[in-house]
Amino acid sequence: MEKVDFSTWFHREKYEFFKPQSWPFWSVSFPVDITNLHRWSRERGLSFYYALTFLVTKAMNGIDAFLYKDRGDCIVRHDHLVPSFSDLKPGSEDFYFVTVEPGEDMADFCRRAREISMAQTEFLVPGPWEYDQSIYVSCLPWIPFTSLVNDRDSDVTDSVPRVTWGKYVPDAQGREVLTMTLNLNHRLLDGVHAGRFYEKLTALLEEL
Repeated sequence: MEKVDFSTWFHREKYEFFKPQSWPFWSVSFPVDITNLHRWSRERGLSFYYALTFLVTKAMNGIDAFLYKDRGDCIVRHDHLVPSFSDLKPGSEDFYFVTVEPGEDMADFCRRAREISMAQTEFLVPGPWEYDQSIYVSCLPWIPFTSLVNDRDSDVTDSVPRVTWGKYVPDAQGREVLTMTLNLNHRLLDGVHAGRFYEKLTALLEEL
């Protein structure tokens, strides 16, 4: 993590424009074709949820703007972000948050995520990461929603992106599609960054 020189920061003018707003947060929802990923995870006996969490993290880490965070009195830049995702143990309705270093290999991440999740007994286990190094990931696999707004407090410096997706359903061509919602802070991230995230995630899914 490094502190950014605010006077030369490329995003300074936009940050200052949105800084006075009492609620600088915004969200966007979009369809994602997960046909290839569903096949990939099924063939390997790995969790589709963990696999998509990995790809979301990889896509976000590939966009420099997502690495900048608002600390109130300064801007910092992380070298990478880490997914913190909600999970359920089999047969349970009580969710908990699991945080796993992404690494470079999707299958390895899925295995590590399962091991860590199954072993976790607390609602949230602190790790070695900075508090704003997280990506908050969650899923509503029971509902094919069209949009969603995540909960958050009124801290206008909250720089943690929220990513949530719903139940996947077949489209007219028989492809499996789900809606994903991205919640961001406009002090740091604009529509172009959400667009680049969508493009990177789509490319990663198409490569499978």
